[in-house]
Amino acid sequence: MSTDGANPGTRWLPRLMGVLLLLMGLALLAGGIKLSQLGGSLYYLIAGLGFAVSGALLLASRRLGLGLYGLVLLGSTAWALHEVGLDWWQLVPRLAIWFAIGVVLLLPWARRPLIGPAAKANTALLSVAVLASGACALGSQFTHPGEVFGELGRDSSEMGAAAPAMPDGDWQAYGRTEHGDRYSPLRQITPQNAYRLEEAWRIRTGDLPTDNDPVELTNENTPLKANGMLYACTAHSKVLALDPDTGAEIWRYDPQIKTPVGTFKGFAHMTCRGVSYYDENSYVSRDGSPAPKVSDAGQAVAQACPRRLYLPTADARLIAINADNGKVCEGFANQGAIDLTTGIGPFTAGGYYSTSPVAVTRSLVIIGGHVTDNESTNEPSGVIRAYDVHDGHLVWNWDSNNPDDTKPLAPGKMYSRNSANMWSLASVDEDLGMVYLPLGNQTPDQWGADRTPGAEKYSAGVVALDLATGKARWNYQFTHHDLWDMDVGSQPTLVHLKTKEGVKPAIIVPTKQGSLYVLDRRDGTPIVPIREIPVPQGAVKGDHTAPTQARSDLNLLGPELTEQAMWGATPFDQMLCRIQFRELRYEGQYTPPSEQGTLVYPGNVGVFNWGSVSVDPVRQLLFTSPNYMAFVSKMVPREQVAAGSKRESETSGVQPNTGAPYAVTMHPFMSPLGIPCQAPAWGYVAAIDLFTNKVVWKHKNGTTRDSTPVPIGMPVGVPSMGGSIVTAGGVGFLSGTLDQYLRAYDVNNGKEIWKARLPAGGQATPMTYTGKDGKQYVLIVAGGHGSLGTKMGDYIIAYKLPD
Repeated sequence: MSTDGANPGTRWLPRLMGVLLLLMGLALLAGGIKLSQLGGSLYYLIAGLGFAVSGALLLASRRLGLGLYGLVLLGSTAWALHEVGLDWWQLVPRLAIWFAIGVVLLLPWARRPLIGPAAKANTALLSVAVLASGACALGSQFTHPGEVFGELGRDSSEMGAAAPAMPDGDWQAYGRTEHGDRYSPLRQITPQNAYRLEEAWRIRTGDLPTDNDPVELTNENTPLKANGMLYACTAHSKVLALDPDTGAEIWRYDPQIKTPVGTFKGFAHMTCRGVSYYDENSYVSRDGSPAPKVSDAGQAVAQACPRRLYLPTADARLIAINADNGKVCEGFANQGAIDLTTGIGPFTAGGYYSTSPVAVTRSLVIIGGHVTDNESTNEPSGVIRAYDVHDGHLVWNWDSNNPDDTKPLAPGKMYSRNSANMWSLASVDEDLGMVYLPLGNQTPDQWGADRTPGAEKYSAGVVALDLATGKARWNYQFTHHDLWDMDVGSQPTLVHLKTKEGVKPAIIVPTKQGSLYVLDRRDGTPIVPIREIPVPQGAVKGDHTAPTQARSDLNLLGPELTEQAMWGATPFDQMLCRIQFRELRYEGQYTPPSEQGTLVYPGNVGVFNWGSVSVDPVRQLLFTSPNYMAFVSKMVPREQVAAGSKRESETSGVQPNTGAPYAVTMHPFMSPLGIPCQAPAWGYVAAIDLFTNKVVWKHKNGTTRDSTPVPIGMPVGVPSMGGSIVTAGGVGFLSGTLDQYLRAYDVNNGKEIWKARLPAGGQATPMTYTGKDGKQYVLIVAGGHGSLGTKMGDYIIAYKLPD
């Protein structure tokens, strides 16, 4: 009989809590023993024992269970504060469940049925513990770990834009110009009025996933505004010309893409990031130099198609289209198309094609190509080819395995296999006569023992080629002997920078590893210092590692991961993440791949990817959205690859690496509940002052609204895949986050000043233009991204200020 006269039938609540705590405690105890054996924290072992004993006491209806639980909760709170301070997102998995249980145990229905002495003392101890943990949660609401608050403090400088001229209201290239700065001189939309933006129109392209598509169907297109029209391409390489004021379709072109096997399931990605625009009249005596000689065939093309679009297709063609009417320019190349498989050699469906728009110069179209990662050691060449902009004949080709021989490949010959490629976008400076190529790696990514001298020199860096000859003028390698898939996915940005030595023509190259390399684009010498830092050693048997890696003083690297940085939704998956962390090899950035399994951070999706950055050349401000997601790679000796193992995507299944002694598995570093093992934030929006090379502001960006079963928009800071733009009006736009929004920011301080809910994932770079009505529009393609798992769609949406 209870000493306080409680009915034994009311003891179900403390007994239920006792069973729950006993099971939870035993689970923590078991995991804590494992973690301690790996050299990890002893907290889980101690706490597990304490919770288990308190659960057993509650099961026995003893009041001492309350006091012991309070003691463990108080210790857990002190431990959490010691590890992470007042960081709300990191306190949640450490304390939220224990706080909630403590609140339940303070309820009269849980306390009164218990027996034993010192009721007030045990209750008081539990109350103090609950209040302490609650106070931590409350106090952490006012902290902003990882964020930077500041003001740029200027709307202009003596610097001006140096990019090629075009009408202010146009957006004629993927990065607006071939300098790739993603800067618009439009200024109707400002931080003061952006909140008034409203949808002007939306259309649906009708291009949706089919049964023949890979999982990774992606919609990454940035439309162009030129020739009084908008030009967009869809994931299946269809081109639409739209009225800029209404979105009404003017014409449509369907290249009827196909593969030899009639299916696209072998493709790693199915995407079209953009088309390229060329206007004969734009290049007449633009820089005072004489016009290049044009063949008779080229003159015929110029007359029949004076304004052209160049479309790279998913079945490896480059097609010239009349921008006025959508008809193929039949006089270009072979009835309007170039077969990009010429000289490439055999490959599986999807093994080679161009996902990014070509670079266009006064006389050339320059194109690279996607080569499937980690399929084999005998993949197509990554050759870069330059074709005559008028008639489509091959002018030069540059192959990193044969860099000095740039004369056009002879008929019947083949480019070298498996050379470093360019799947992203080049940038062009016609005044200096150079094209700047962001290069990928020689596949496979994690095995480098058989790399060619050309790959060891040029891959995972930037190379500047002479426009006239295709010869390399200079190169800078950012990752030596790359074993982490640190290919350069960002389009380089060309801008004039003010330095202590005067104004310099610069190239800024954002990279997956978090460094922004700032070089003099005339000769490749660093403007911002680049230091060769010692890195971890010890590659798998037969391979080697570079002793140092190049790190720019201008970087957005996060701190190295520690066990304390492990995360999860609960203490249990956080504990399992800690165990994973201890079991993996990780000695900081550039830890070599291993049979043990290596934690790669930043991961191979990168801090910066194909979305690149945007630069306001007048304010001398760089605007961007860095990501922070760790990946795990594990080398699998060939003899251990299980029969039937197969590649499912670039981040799941066994990547075969046929021809190499190791296959590899790769996946994001996730908890058993499918959430990241590393603590948030995983995505930011940030600005850098290019006068000082300092971060002006950096804020968490994006919410969990579309990433969890409960659609609550918690401002955690989520990854983004897509680029940003900036305007003379002082507004930046970004839509690539995992939640479905297009957002506007005040570039001076990073404040989010407007957002619009999208009907699908917005993993594309927005653009802005002036309509025929004189209004400034902001446009986004919202079609989703298969690799990220965002909602698929086929929308193009434009916004403007109300009349």
